[in-house]
Amino acid sequence: MIKKNFTKKDLANKLHKNLGFSKNYSLELISDFFEAITSELTYTGIIKISSFGTFQVFNKKQRMGRNPKTKKQFQISARKVVRFKPSSLIKNRLNKL
Repeated sequence: MIKKNFTKKDLANKLHKNLGFSKNYSLELISDFFEAITSELTYTGIIKISSFGTFQVFNKKQRMGRNPKTKKQFQISARKVVRFKPSSLIKNRLNKL
């Protein structure tokens, strides 16, 4: 299986082809969608999209890391990360492939 990144531009092109929106409008729509998700995650920390999945913000604690090449240890700072849990509908679709 070849790994290929799926970009905002690719998504906008799909909207353009499938729905007939202009390419500029499609790209603006995608950008606004991701901006809405980002700001909602910042504000509430969780987003549930029906039949798709859940995005949730988690806090990671500070920890020690190690460079595998040099074996040198260093401090990894505390940070927030977003986790995605797909819905059962998405899981079922993926497993039927």
